[in-house]
Amino acid sequence: MKQLSLRVLRADPAGNITLYVLDPVAPELRPRVTACLLGMAQFKAEQLAYCCPPVMGGQARIEMAGGEFCGNATRAFAMVLQQEMGFPSPCSMSLEVSGCDHLVSAFSDLSAGTAEAEMPLPGSVRRLQVGGKPGVLVDLGGIAHLVVEQVSPSLEFFRTVEPVFQEIPHLEAYGVMFLDREGSRVTPLVKVPAANTLVWEGSCGSGSVAAAVAGSLGAPDGQYTQDLNQPAGVIRVKLALEQGQVTQVSIGGPVRLDAPVTVTIPL
Repeated sequence: MKQLSLRVLRADPAGNITLYVLDPVAPELRPRVTACLLGMAQFKAEQLAYCCPPVMGGQARIEMAGGEFCGNATRAFAMVLQQEMGFPSPCSMSLEVSGCDHLVSAFSDLSAGTAEAEMPLPGSVRRLQVGGKPGVLVDLGGIAHLVVEQVSPSLEFFRTVEPVFQEIPHLEAYGVMFLDREGSRVTPLVKVPAANTLVWEGSCGSGSVAAAVAGSLGAPDGQYTQDLNQPAGVIRVKLALEQGQVTQVSIGGPVRLDAPVTVTIPL
C-alpha cells in the first residue's frame, strides 16, 4: 500500500480547530488526505488548509480543503508563518488565501498569542423572512451567512433555510449564525459542500463578521469593536462604517499553536 508522510500543524483560533498541511500535496490527492486528517480523533479538527507556494506576490498562501475563504484560518496562518519563518513579534504580512482574489493583510504577535486578519467586505446585506423567522443574509463573496435571533440552534432550522443559499451563485461555504444579541453570543453551523462537511464550529470568523454587520444596520458612521462569544472562544470584530456602508472589517483574538507532527496517510 502506498503511503504519504506529511508534516501537519494544529492551530486553535478561538476554538475553530484548523489543521495546516505544511508539505505540498497534489490536488488530486487532497480529498483523500482531507478525509483522513479530519477523521483522526486526536486532532478534533473542524477544517483543513494546505500550505502552497504564492501565486499573486504574497508572502505565503493557503488553500482551504473546500476552496473557501476562512478568516480564522487566515489569522492563525499568520502565526504559523511567523513561527515557521522566525519573524520577529509583532509582525504584519500579506497572505494569499483561497476564495479571495486579492492579498489579505494579517497581523501576528506570537509572544502575545494573538493574531488578526482583514476580512472581505459584504457584497450584499438584506433582511428577509425565512423559516418563519426574520433574518439578515450577509454575502461576503464565496461565503454567506444567515444571521437569526431568538431561534434555538438546530440542524432542523438549518435544513429549512438551506435553499436560500442555493440562490447565491459561486458559494464555497455558507452557514447559519444563531445570534443572542444580549449575551453577545453566536452559535455557528457551517457547511462546506466541496469538503463534505457540516460543522457546529467552535468559532466562525466570517460568521462573526456577518453578525456584526447585521447588528450595524442603521447605525451611525464610525468605528465599532465588538467581542462575540462563541462556543469555544471569543472573536473580536472591528468594523468601520461610512455613509452607512461597511468600508473596513477585521477579526482578531487569541490563537494557540501545537508543535508540528508527522502523519502517515494511506493512499
